[in-house]
Amino acid sequence: MSDTPAAAPADHPERPLRIATVQAQAVAGDIPANAAQAAGLIREAARAGARLVLFAEKFLSGYEPELISTDPVKYAVRPGDPRLAPIAEACRETGTAAILGAAVQDGDDLRISALVLGPDGGLVTRYDKQHPTRTERDHYRPGTAGCTVELDGWRLGLGICYDSGFPEHARAAALDGCHAYLVGALFSMGHGHHESRTWFPARALDNTFYTVLANHIGHTGGWHACGGSAVWGPDGRLIAEASEDRRELVIADLDPALLRSTRETEPLLADLALTIGRPATPRTRSTLS
Repeated sequence: MSDTPAAAPADHPERPLRIATVQAQAVAGDIPANAAQAAGLIREAARAGARLVLFAEKFLSGYEPELISTDPVKYAVRPGDPRLAPIAEACRETGTAAILGAAVQDGDDLRISALVLGPDGGLVTRYDKQHPTRTERDHYRPGTAGCTVELDGWRLGLGICYDSGFPEHARAAALDGCHAYLVGALFSMGHGHHESRTWFPARALDNTFYTVLANHIGHTGGWHACGGSAVWGPDGRLIAEASEDRRELVIADLDPALLRSTRETEPLLADLALTIGRPATPRTRSTLS
């Protein structure tokens, strides 16, 4: 945890950052199989030049809250979990960072988490979902702090699914100097699809930063996921989008020139900071090297 002042929203990276947001069918409860699949997707993304790969919420086990609760030792991950070794190897081999959705055993508690692995394969930090849904609260404890990671000069705020429905969550990332907001999720057919197509462009334009979604496909935890993993620009416009039901990687370049020009045209964030300042909120900050 850092108590250093939040970075000024006017700070911008110097070079584009190529990222991949991926969607694939998770195997229910099979962490080794999903870890092997994730490792293959990281290598595939790296061949396309990606520096960072984003995965869906609880991709390592599938969404599966009831199954995970029956045997957390088997279906959740823990610090130093050897089942993550193939992912760490893929990151190290390719020099690619990855953000993996997982259920995590945290002492006596379960968390819905995003595990952040650096380009050297090391586990850099973990973000725990701060806004579990009502049904998720029957199984999981909420996180207590936001999370910002930095890669190649880009500050990236992390969220998990329902977090993105709360404007304050993305705003906290923006006021911490983030240039993009990365969210692994489970959005389902019907209303879930409507939510994702409303929230993500809104969060982008509200904060004049990129928003990135990694979603599930197929059935998981009783839900029929709607796919559509996507990237929106800092002006809220859709940049790239996957299909609703196919295994896909969406590759996009986060462009500092577009970020800068949008913030000059839409000075929402700078004007807000002048009005309310940047209040200190609990937040971890890590650099991926």
